Amino acid sequence: AENLNAQGTRVVSCNTTGLSRTLVPLYEHCGSLKVECTMIRRAADPGDSNKGPINAIKPVLKVPSHHGPDVMTVKPEIEINSLAVAVPTTIMHMHSIIADLPEGHGLTTDSILAMWRQTPRVIIMHGEHNRITTTAEVMEMARDIGRKWGDLHEIFVWEDGVKLIGNRLYYFQAIHQESDVIPENVDCIRALMGTESDWRASVAKTDAAISAYYNC
Repeated sequence: AENLNAQGTRVVSCNTTGLSRTLVPLYEHCGSLKVECTMIRRAADPGDSNKGPINAIKPVLKVPSHHGPDVMTVKPEIEINSLAVAVPTTIMHMHSIIADLPEGHGLTTDSILAMWRQTPRVIIMHGEHNRITTTAEVMEMARDIGRKWGDLHEIFVWEDGVKLIGNRLYYFQAIHQESDVIPENVDCIRALMGTESDWRASVAKTDAAISAYYNC
């Protein structure tokens, strides 16, 4: 609401967008959330041949990395810290996430998966059953469903990589850094112009337009 008819605003990064999409629904159910996560970042986009590392794993030595604190600009009530490393791949980012839920949260692994299945811009798939156990195979899936340039605007969560043990949730998710922020940028423009005051309606309009573009 604070971005309606505003003169300007800040849209968060691809990784922070991915974190927000899966963590905010959890927070809204539980009322509190403490998160530790590691960003396993691609070294460069496919077209950036002048970047690296090529044969190394490069830690981000600024601790915490900006990703967790940036989530708190979206949802200040989420307590989150993050670390990041860059690895020699150009395809996607991956997140390894541990979230501590409050006592009495009432959730199970299955109910969390069901929640995310109802969340816009999140895809849940079983890695082993669908033979999608790597980021390369996620990108192949995007091409198979007709996404131009292999774009995947949604956050990909491995169903078999999600596990709730007591109050602690573990999961992996993959982020297509070239395209995942596009829907939120469209939503943001609509808010700044004041053409839609209901964020859910804005999300639905954007997602419908993207689906129409891909004829899916």
